[in-house]
Amino acid sequence: MAIVIILVVIAALAVSGVRANKSYYVTIQELDAMGSKAYARNLRVAGNVLPGSIRHSGTNAEFVLVENANQLRVSYQGEEPPPDTFKDNSQALAIGTYGRDGVFHATQLQAKCASKYAPAPGAKPGVATGTAAAMAPPATGQQ
Repeated sequence: MAIVIILVVIAALAVSGVRANKSYYVTIQELDAMGSKAYARNLRVAGNVLPGSIRHSGTNAEFVLVENANQLRVSYQGEEPPPDTFKDNSQALAIGTYGRDGVFHATQLQAKCASKYAPAPGAKPGVATGTAAAMAPPATGQQ
């Protein structure tokens, strides 16, 4: 009987742990439409960083995410500073909770520079240019 009780307790702890760590991905528009449900959940919200909106304060940052015509103020307070790729116009994913003050309170922040790996304007995809082209061995048949 004791084994059954232990197994039930372990299963209950596992289920409650998963629920506590679960975060829902929502768009800014969906966040606005969630109503009071938005205040009680861990959420992930993505968008582009509005140019000129970033304000750093130590490891913290405040900024605005933009998705189409929708905007969301974000206050990031994490243990680590924002990543190096976190800049104006970068794509960012904020993980945290939505406050009744209308601000998304992020505890984690991920960002990528949208243009970092894009081909240069006018370049053909798959064709090396710049330093990569200079360092590449000559194609066979060309001397």
